[in-house]
Amino acid sequence: MFAAALIATATMPPAAAEQVPMPKPSPKGREIQLSASEPRPQLQARAQTQPQAKPPAPTAAPEPVIPDPRRNVPASIFNSFNDKQKAEAAKVSTYLSSLQTLVGQFVQVGPDGSKLKGDFYIQKPGKVRFEYDAPSPISMVSDGTSLVVRDRKLGTQDVYPLSQTPLRYLLSDRIDLLRDTNVVSVTSDDLYISVIIEEKNTLVGTSRLLLMLSTKDNQLKQWTVTDPQGYDTTVAIYNVDSTQKLDPALFKIDFTNYATPNN
Repeated sequence: MFAAALIATATMPPAAAEQVPMPKPSPKGREIQLSASEPRPQLQARAQTQPQAKPPAPTAAPEPVIPDPRRNVPASIFNSFNDKQKAEAAKVSTYLSSLQTLVGQFVQVGPDGSKLKGDFYIQKPGKVRFEYDAPSPISMVSDGTSLVVRDRKLGTQDVYPLSQTPLRYLLSDRIDLLRDTNVVSVTSDDLYISVIIEEKNTLVGTSRLLLMLSTKDNQLKQWTVTDPQGYDTTVAIYNVDSTQKLDPALFKIDFTNYATPNN
């Protein structure tokens, strides 16, 4: 179940909008280098103790906006968007293309309503690390080519091609959504710009990725992956920082030997 939810978060496995608290921007102080060679608590301690000018107060975990499961998305309206929709899709494309690194915390809501929290690290192109808070034994790492889901309790590591997961859209160095993906919906309201990308696979069926950016600051707030069976997994992010310098070892995958605690 955990692995399915994780891959749904990244790959495969409603609309009264509740506003997600927006984190204050981090000051552009000294660069912080996070190293994968340190235990996770030490990573967090280093990030918190590095000298910074007036560090922002942490934002409380947001309540993710859960899409209406009864929503009806057109099969395809590609290239039929009006000027406003094209401009909004361009904003999302520009934002995603502008990111190089992103560090923060997340709340994940699974198809059964269960919630998990943790920390994430993104280094474009293609690299990401999700560390789930205890008692979850799960972590997820992409080195730019492969994505692995690790279960430290069971001592397992499942490998997936990054190219076959919707995460690749978030991790692309440059992207034009209307040109490079099959966008089937672009909407906006007072809170969010929402873009839905659809993928059809003859073997597994149709999956969708819903990206939601704040209308006020054009920053990514959450995404929802709908698997071919129609189950949603939503991830909301907060306390994000795009100024940190990340150690490449954070995204290194050992395919033959990886640590498995005894507990």
